[in-house]
Amino acid sequence: MAKSYFSIPFFLLSVFFSSSFAAQTPTQSLYTSFLQCLTQNNTDSTISNIVFSQTNSSFSTVLQDYIRNARFNTTSTSKPLIIVTPKNPSHVQSTVICAKNVNIQIKIRSGGHDYEGISYVNKSPFIILDMFNLRTINVDIENEVAYIQAGSTLGEVYYRIYEKSKVHGFPAGVCPTVGVGGHLSGGGYGTMLRKYGLSVDNVIDAEIVDVKGRLLNRKSMGEDLFWAIRGGGGASFGVVLSYTIKLVAVPETVTVFRIEKTLDQNATDLVVQWQQVAPTTDDRLFMRLLLQPITSKVVKGTKTVRASVVALFLGGAEEVVGILEKEFPLLGLKKADCIELSWINSVLWYNDADAFNNGAKPESLLDRNLNSASFGKRKSDYVQKPISRDGLELIWKKMIELGKVGFVFNPYGGKMNEIPADATPFPHRAGNLFKIQFSVNWDDPSANATTNYLNQAKTLYSFMTPYVSNNPRSAYLNYRDLDIGINSFGKNSYQEGQVYATKYFNNNFDRLVKIKTVVDPKNFFRNEQSIPVHP
Repeated sequence: MAKSYFSIPFFLLSVFFSSSFAAQTPTQSLYTSFLQCLTQNNTDSTISNIVFSQTNSSFSTVLQDYIRNARFNTTSTSKPLIIVTPKNPSHVQSTVICAKNVNIQIKIRSGGHDYEGISYVNKSPFIILDMFNLRTINVDIENEVAYIQAGSTLGEVYYRIYEKSKVHGFPAGVCPTVGVGGHLSGGGYGTMLRKYGLSVDNVIDAEIVDVKGRLLNRKSMGEDLFWAIRGGGGASFGVVLSYTIKLVAVPETVTVFRIEKTLDQNATDLVVQWQQVAPTTDDRLFMRLLLQPITSKVVKGTKTVRASVVALFLGGAEEVVGILEKEFPLLGLKKADCIELSWINSVLWYNDADAFNNGAKPESLLDRNLNSASFGKRKSDYVQKPISRDGLELIWKKMIELGKVGFVFNPYGGKMNEIPADATPFPHRAGNLFKIQFSVNWDDPSANATTNYLNQAKTLYSFMTPYVSNNPRSAYLNYRDLDIGINSFGKNSYQEGQVYATKYFNNNFDRLVKIKTVVDPKNFFRNEQSIPVHP
């Protein structure tokens, strides 16, 4: 029984486990033995307080607090045998050592926003190493840097910068509850991407616990591993504990606006012109384009597509109106459409304009919004040639036919054209006009609803094949998508990894494999789409 449950022979477990555990269930035995190992490997007398077994009354709360996709919060979803919530680096080191000792897989969770839930779901027995207690943020305005632990959220980072300076920021994502660990290690980005690049383009140091349980910084880990965890996904190489980042300058006043048009309001022509302008305009301007099938207000009962341009400009309203009057006349932007505000308030507005308009304050960025999630699916693509008007009309038809799934177009250009494709593992730089996020959310928990919406996303993704990158058809790691390939870590592990990782990393894949093979040759740190070792 123990052999089939743990996938390791019982006599090996007995090396670490007392024979008195034989009467316990496999789960109880593992918990007891794992805890014993932790106490033997750590002098912290309170270490048992950070370990939660399935029988612990707080287990479900700790597990569900950072599940951000309701698809993976059902009774049939696999649950971890143990959750460890480290409060200092030594707890992480001991967890890695002890998980290796009992040969159980670790899943590493910082904010829980992985779109496929792979930071907290697994088919075989596993432990969650949940980083939410590791949330120290030290902001040094004099040197324009900040130290941020992996369990911090982006909202907390933005707020701690704001506490110290009103003219500094950091170029990362727009969702404040996203965890730093996954976001930065996967090449996270936000509304300042065209001015300052990705989050990882502004990282100058990091701390990681490797497979041997060693705590390493940039100097001791070496430049290869430091390169890999800035866009290659940290969970393939160890447990990232922190990043040290460069802060960037933001003006005292920035401008935001949102303009919406439907097909009967010439949205198609708007999107044609957006493709020409958004990737080439002033690099202080980021104009995200949201495309969604909706019910028409003009002709009741009919479906249409709504195009929404949602923008941040690092400057004043009058200047951005002047720029877009010349470059993007179809947008029809007027000063009355613009809101001038501080950078920290632009973060609030971009995350939730309604909440901002109702008086949300910067302190709300500290709200982790625990145990709250809808059902969702995301996919990604890159566009390297503008989609023609005829092509867009076909896409609108398919979106209306499917009924729910929409797009987010995120423009590149600016700084993204200046950084080489191999500067970090994230390769999608010059040559890409914009990135597509396929997006669908729903609240119906039924299996039929989930199947329907997942199929909609797959169908639209397939339909988009002629309009997006190819050889490879590239994808974005932080928009995790298991449809593009899964690794079973059998004899064909390298080939299986090549399928999805070439899409995420293009020509940087082989370098990532070489680094992985050196730092974790037995592939202890793994997940469904991690970097494989070289055969």
